[in-house]
Amino acid sequence: MGVLSGIRVLEFEGIGPGPFAGMLLADMGADVLRIDRPVPPEDLGPRRSGKRIDVPARGRRSVMLDLKRPDAADAALSLMARADVIIEGYRPGTMERLGLGPDVALKHHPKLVYGRMTGWGQSGPLASCAGHDLNYIALSGVLSGIGRRGEAPVPPLNLVGDYGGGGMLLALGIVAALLNVQRGGGGQVVDAAMSEGAAQLGAVIWGLLAAGHWKEERASNLLDGGTPWYDSYRTRDGGYMAVGAVEARFYASLLDKLGLSGVDLPEQHDRAGWPVLRQHFENVFASRTRDEWCAVFDGSDACVSPVLAFSEAPGHPHHQARGSFVEVDGVVQPAPAPRFSATPSTVKGPAPARGERGLEALMDWGFDEQAVTQLREQGLDYRL
Repeated sequence: MGVLSGIRVLEFEGIGPGPFAGMLLADMGADVLRIDRPVPPEDLGPRRSGKRIDVPARGRRSVMLDLKRPDAADAALSLMARADVIIEGYRPGTMERLGLGPDVALKHHPKLVYGRMTGWGQSGPLASCAGHDLNYIALSGVLSGIGRRGEAPVPPLNLVGDYGGGGMLLALGIVAALLNVQRGGGGQVVDAAMSEGAAQLGAVIWGLLAAGHWKEERASNLLDGGTPWYDSYRTRDGGYMAVGAVEARFYASLLDKLGLSGVDLPEQHDRAGWPVLRQHFENVFASRTRDEWCAVFDGSDACVSPVLAFSEAPGHPHHQARGSFVEVDGVVQPAPAPRFSATPSTVKGPAPARGERGLEALMDWGFDEQAVTQLREQGLDYRL
């Protein structure tokens, strides 16, 4: 029984940040029912029935509905009326054209939290334009600070826009709006834009920039790989060690573990001496394998860690001790987070096939046989 147990979420099928927000809510105990489009099995790709590798879609049940059918809006509105939360990630105006916009939904259900996930937001000159994570974080300013000096910006996977600045922001907004409802307030729209979420993730940088402590040149600052003591170094076997020895005492430990304590080196914060320090660090790290360096830094406060591959991370002793990863239907994936002491989160199952356990969900949501029959006449479908 998670912290959001009893909360019903109706999620309209989407990709990226919307499903990720749904995953977070489902892990915390919410009952998430996804409305999927009817799609031929050959077009399903990774979500083909039986291949349960769509990790962000875990913990749901599913029904199928072609929203373009004339009577589909009636079926969807019936589901909305029994939900606490809506998640949709279509372009602005799409739900309104389908007759499912927030004005209609909130008129029928004044306490509804209507979560909307887009790249540019529901308004503004770019609201109706297409885009992807890279576009959103580019316009936010954040992408400009990621990469090597003199080289092009480097895409940070799609974690800053889609997931950190998108899905996680939407989930936070939904929970806050739910809290407002429980305090006696009305329902409302949560307008989550990935471009704005990415900008929020960079809040500390704007502060440093205003104070004159941030140079707008990649790899020229404390946190962007500009300093030799906040970067990654190649080891003899082709691995990498990540160094984050910012504070003086941690930096001293780093030098000790590298065998450089007695060497005549530039001071830590002597910017002119950074190339010399970096060359020393590169040479020393290249002298041993990654595993050998792990043994050297094990238990120290030098703030040095191995750069693990995705496939390696679940096997690290720290993650194993905490249960930071779980295996669901044969797929290793991150465990729910954060941790709750009294109402722990859990993964309720893998991503559903289209329509999977749909009838069970409808019955749990209070639809009797007659109501289910009516929904099916309006185009709703499911599988047992």
